[in-house]
Amino acid sequence: MAGSGDNLELYQFCFSHFNEKARWALDFKGLSHLRHSLLPGPHARTAKRLTGQTAVPILTIGGNAIAGTAKIIDRLEEVYPEPPLYPADPQQRRRALEIQDWFDTKVGAQIRCALFFELSNDIGYFADIFSSRQPYPVRAVYKLLFPFIARVIRSNLKVNDISAARGRDATQAALDFVERNSRETGYLVGDSFTVADLAAASLLMLTTFPPELQTPLPKRRSMVMRQWIENWEGHPGTEWVREMYRRHRGKSAEMAA
Repeated sequence: MAGSGDNLELYQFCFSHFNEKARWALDFKGLSHLRHSLLPGPHARTAKRLTGQTAVPILTIGGNAIAGTAKIIDRLEEVYPEPPLYPADPQQRRRALEIQDWFDTKVGAQIRCALFFELSNDIGYFADIFSSRQPYPVRAVYKLLFPFIARVIRSNLKVNDISAARGRDATQAALDFVERNSRETGYLVGDSFTVADLAAASLLMLTTFPPELQTPLPKRRSMVMRQWIENWEGHPGTEWVREMYRRHRGKSAEMAA
C-alpha cells in the first residue's frame, strides 16, 4: 500500500490502452490512488501544467509528476517493489524490459491508429467511448464538438489509411508474438507475471476488451467496433490476453475522490 503521505494521483484517459497499462500496474501493486479522467483534446491544458507536454497517463507521487508508462512503472518498482513486476534474474529482467519497449514503441501507437481509423466511420460512438465516465452535460457538449476534435486527433496521431494498414499488420505480429512466446510457461518471460505480460496484455486489450477491464465499452457497441473485435476473434493471442486479465487484473485500487 502507498504511504499516507504519498498522494498518488493518476491523470488518465478512460479509453486508452497505455492508460490501462498504468492503471493495471497501480492495481497490481495494490497502491491506493486517485484517478482524474480527462477528455482527449481538452486534456492538453492539464497535461501541460503538470509536465510541459500533452501525453497521458501522468502519475503524481507526492506532487512530483511522471509521464509515460515505462517511466511510471520504473518509479513504482523503485518505491513500491512488492509485488514485483521486474524479474529478479538480471537476464530475465533485461528481456522483460525489451519486450515492454517493443510493445510500447512498435505496437501501442500502431494498433491505436488502426482502431481510430475504423472508429472514424462512427463519430458518435467514437465520442461516446472517449467521454464514457463524464457527467451527461459534459458528454453532450463533447459529442457536439467531437467532429472537430476527431480531426485534430487524427492529424496529431497521423491516423490515415496507410498508418491503419501498418497498425493492422503490427497487431497481427504482436498477437503472433504472444502466442509463440507464451507456449512454454503461459508467460512471456520466466514462469510468472512480469512487466512484459503487463505491457503486452494491456496494449493488446484493444483487440478483445476482456470482461475484467475496469473501464468497459459503452453498452451500445457500434457495428464498426463489433467488426473490429470479430477480426481478431479466434486468434490464440487474444485468448492469451483474456487469460492474463482473468489471472492478474484483480480489483481496482482507485480511491473515491
